Amino acid sequence: MGDLVTLSSNSLYLAFILYLLATFFFAGTIRDKRSEGSKTFSSKIAITLTIIGFASQIFYFITRWIVSGHAPVSNLFEYTTFFGMMLVFAFIIIYFIYRLNILGLFALPVALLIIAYASMFPTEISPLVPSLKSHWLYIHVTTVSLGQAILAVSFVAGLIYLIKEIDQSKKSKKTTWLEIIIYSIFTTLGFIIISSTFNAMDYSVTFEFPYDDQVSTVDYHLPPIAGPSGATLVSDNDVSPLFEAPGWMQGVNAARKFNTILWSVIAGLGLYVIARVVLRKRVGAAIQPLLSKVNRDLLDEVSYRAVAIGFPIFTLGGLIFAMIWAQQAWDRFWGWDPKEVWALITFFFYAAFLHLRLSRGWHGERSAWLAVGGFAIIMFNLIAVNLIIAGLHSYA
Repeated sequence: MGDLVTLSSNSLYLAFILYLLATFFFAGTIRDKRSEGSKTFSSKIAITLTIIGFASQIFYFITRWIVSGHAPVSNLFEYTTFFGMMLVFAFIIIYFIYRLNILGLFALPVALLIIAYASMFPTEISPLVPSLKSHWLYIHVTTVSLGQAILAVSFVAGLIYLIKEIDQSKKSKKTTWLEIIIYSIFTTLGFIIISSTFNAMDYSVTFEFPYDDQVSTVDYHLPPIAGPSGATLVSDNDVSPLFEAPGWMQGVNAARKFNTILWSVIAGLGLYVIARVVLRKRVGAAIQPLLSKVNRDLLDEVSYRAVAIGFPIFTLGGLIFAMIWAQQAWDRFWGWDPKEVWALITFFFYAAFLHLRLSRGWHGERSAWLAVGGFAIIMFNLIAVNLIIAGLHSYA
């Protein structure tokens, strides 16, 4: 089994490398004088590498399933990796419909960031807790992941639309919000870099603190900016936190997770400042000239179609199938667990998106802003709700 585990991990690494190479080939289509959507040598190589990478990731998924004995979607590493795989799958389907090369240049880096983000969580194969031993769990998780992946393609198309269409010649509320969105991407990259760096250093700090009338311990793998309330340093490291995490953050690991987010924000800010210094302009303004050939109406259609397809799939997985599983696991269809609440918020947001699109004629830029905002809700659910807010899904 050890060889199969190694083979599974190597398949995921291979997929990551192939997606990265495909991104560079999609970038090579930008300078081509032919119109966007034409078949070029670079685009053919790019989509071929993407498909081979996707096949490699499917192999990883199957082999990990064989080793673990259950569908590998039961913790944050497995779920987030599967989410990245589904995003690539959704992109491949939409690419063959619309032949938008620029979509690959933006969609694949998002998938790469998601897969790299997944690698920051424990990758060990562990047995399922009792509440996860249900086929409805697999149905619920895989369906909601596919729905969110398709909605992520809507975000990518919407972001490209905004970068292309917003006037970058002067500073405005629109350019500010667009830069905030771009900065959030840098924050994710910062989290990956800072976590990988300290993991390579084997950095660790241990705290003891009172929790639920007993003494608990927690290991930090990043230098402590925010420590647990009332904590005492018990490791040899002579490092004290700058302040204590807010008391409303519940859970033994809440302060550690909050500390991780603080480091991500700081690292992302550093990367963003470096990018601004190098480019000498807003990041969006630097990217905009590269999008001159892109058909904005086609981007708008891709963004809408992705929501029209992804929304009902997400509704099935995130609400209906989730409630069936919740009835089996916890003997109730619905509670007000943080993950359930944010799934409901996501449902209402995209329902409003379709209503405004179809009934009020919200096309173009307004529709693109909604697509970007919807994905922000999805990522908040994936990152902040999982890392900070304790609930029934905390086992993940």
